[in-house]
Amino acid sequence: MKVGFVQFKPQFGKVRENLQRGIELMKSVDADLMVFPELAFTGYLFEDRTELEALAEPIPHGYTFRTIQEAARETGTAIVYGAPEEVKGAVFNSAVAVLPDGGFFIYRKAHLFDREKLLFKPGDTGFFVFEFRGVKMGMIVCYDWAFPEATRSLALLGAQIVLHPANLVLPYAQRAMRIRSIENRIFTITANRIGTEERAGLKLTFTGWSQVTAPNGEALIEAERDTEAVMAVEIDPEEALNKKFTELTDIFDDRRPELYTAIVKERA
Repeated sequence: MKVGFVQFKPQFGKVRENLQRGIELMKSVDADLMVFPELAFTGYLFEDRTELEALAEPIPHGYTFRTIQEAARETGTAIVYGAPEEVKGAVFNSAVAVLPDGGFFIYRKAHLFDREKLLFKPGDTGFFVFEFRGVKMGMIVCYDWAFPEATRSLALLGAQIVLHPANLVLPYAQRAMRIRSIENRIFTITANRIGTEERAGLKLTFTGWSQVTAPNGEALIEAERDTEAVMAVEIDPEEALNKKFTELTDIFDDRRPELYTAIVKERA
């Protein structure tokens, strides 16, 4: 399976222009699966809820979804992208996987970062896997990287690839996702954006470095920090079915869940 990412710089609020640019970039590389960043076509720094609600769209009825669905059908590529999803007056920070046959899956971000807590509703989908061309995969969004439980949950459900749309501003996640690959023996795809947004009295600079990581923690491909990039690499998803470090050492069989009860308790 050939998988990759689109790393680019969306212009805040210019959804149609960003969509056109993003799809043009995506079409420049042939791949089975492509991942776009979090909130890929709206921008990130919303001034308030009113501005967010004006850019949020329902799924599957919104313009962005229909445009991506057509691009997936046309190219035969599964496309994953981040978007503000409107649901009965609430807005979720969502990741959407759109398959070439028109099918789709929605994951709503579980762990909201900083001012997102003032704007979005916490995700209610939980963690789940879906199949595309016989490969199991699941989604997390941006700050979910900081919670090993999220990626481990997907891996225990059988995910061979974790899809990670992101708008990263801290310098940690790309390194951490290599660890998520090792500790779960899976592939990950982090699609980050670049550029700076300065709005609402705030300024954020995004860190780029989108990547595809392998079960051994190697970055198979990696973009630069501040350059648009469309990259893809051939992987063998079967590698993610082997959870052994050695013949007698299996990362899942060696787990001792009875000792991990503190993980699901409130902190002291």
